Amino acid sequence: MDTCKRCFILSLVFFMVFFEDLGTNVHGFQGEEQIETAVEDFLDHSPHFTTTQGMYDVEEVGDDDDDWQMVRAKGNQFVVNGQPFYVNGFNTYWLMVFAADQSTRGKVSELFQQASSVGLTVCRTWAFNDGQWRALQKSPSVYDEEVFKALDFVVSEAKKYKIRLILSLVNNWDAYGGKAQYVKWGNASGLNLTSDDEFFSHPTLRSYYKSNVKAVLNRVNTFTNITYKNDPTIFAWELMNEPRCTSDPSGDTLQSWIAEMAAYVKSLDAKHMVEIGLEGFYGPSAPARTQFNPNSYATQVGTDFIRNHQALGVDFASVHIYADSWISPTISDAHLEFTKSWMEAHIEDAEKYLGMPVIFSEFGVSRKDPGYNSSYRDTLIMTVYKTLLNSTKKGGSGAGSLLWQLFPDGTDYMDDGYAIVLAKSPSTSNLISLHSTRVAIFNSRCSWKCRWGCRKKNSLETFLYHDDL
Repeated sequence: MDTCKRCFILSLVFFMVFFEDLGTNVHGFQGEEQIETAVEDFLDHSPHFTTTQGMYDVEEVGDDDDDWQMVRAKGNQFVVNGQPFYVNGFNTYWLMVFAADQSTRGKVSELFQQASSVGLTVCRTWAFNDGQWRALQKSPSVYDEEVFKALDFVVSEAKKYKIRLILSLVNNWDAYGGKAQYVKWGNASGLNLTSDDEFFSHPTLRSYYKSNVKAVLNRVNTFTNITYKNDPTIFAWELMNEPRCTSDPSGDTLQSWIAEMAAYVKSLDAKHMVEIGLEGFYGPSAPARTQFNPNSYATQVGTDFIRNHQALGVDFASVHIYADSWISPTISDAHLEFTKSWMEAHIEDAEKYLGMPVIFSEFGVSRKDPGYNSSYRDTLIMTVYKTLLNSTKKGGSGAGSLLWQLFPDGTDYMDDGYAIVLAKSPSTSNLISLHSTRVAIFNSRCSWKCRWGCRKKNSLETFLYHDDL
């Protein structure tokens, strides 16, 4: 398909999404001219839109393997094939465990298919299960080959649906083993460890972690025959899910661990990006920024957003958003205000101090929260998406977000309260799809040197940036 046709079709799809969403009948239009006229008329008469000068055009990106290249960080953006790559994605942490059982493996494919259908392009999931039921790593450097094959399946299946993966390498929390399991292994080998935080400081536990990283990165996928460290399906390696080291509020212990492990991952794999997995709390190195923390305790957990992300080898910043956990379980407008200010602060810091993209890699709201309703969830999601678009139109560091979390139908027993089942959530599904369409247009960057013309281009920008999602 030539570039101009691609531009027109992508734009047409986008316009149709808007008309459909607003109850406008698009099915009666005959031909491109009538559609263009209708779009212009809509823009001229709708009170809901104001034109903003954007900066991105659209350009064709192919679908074959030659175009399935590594995503990289360049300044404060992600790029692939020379084009920007803004992220609309999701979390589903249990994919490897489900793939390890033939009776549930199909749910992995079902999830990727559904995610792809609403335009989601990045999934964050666990590439660890340490010493637990269906463990990947049964003991230090001892692996269950069948579970490794399950992870192979997840990676290969993601590629089929053009979804890239952020693979997390260990947990801060006890679920799926975490740092506590490494401490148990250390004590079983004769060490005398008294704190789970010794995971970060003890040389033996550091060596356990490095050996595991080496095994995962050098794994040859049994489905694709591609070594993980060479596979563009992997978007990035995450050092740890939500690292905290409360035994050292100064942040020095965790900083040392991050610096060593980011450099180690890069020594094995210079092609892929690395991120830490932080929640985003500000620490002692930036006392003026601690005002943005959700509570005073957040300053004492041993993390330090700006300092941590200045470690060599870290390619982009990660931030989580859980107002219902950090501020109060009862939802309110204050949660929305916090979400916006939390995001804007981190986007600003990623631009001013880090010079890198930032992904809001977990955000959501639990149905178990007092006062919850689906309309509030949609409003929260719109707040996140709108804040990101405000950054995108300025060429800022807001590079994407990952919902916590997306589930296929029939997996309710795994739900922590945050799960979104698209088939059961049509309004949320529409919001996600609409944002994906906008992101896809940014990522396509067409030159618009076809008959669509500059006037139409500005109309498209109106759609991209208008306030009402």
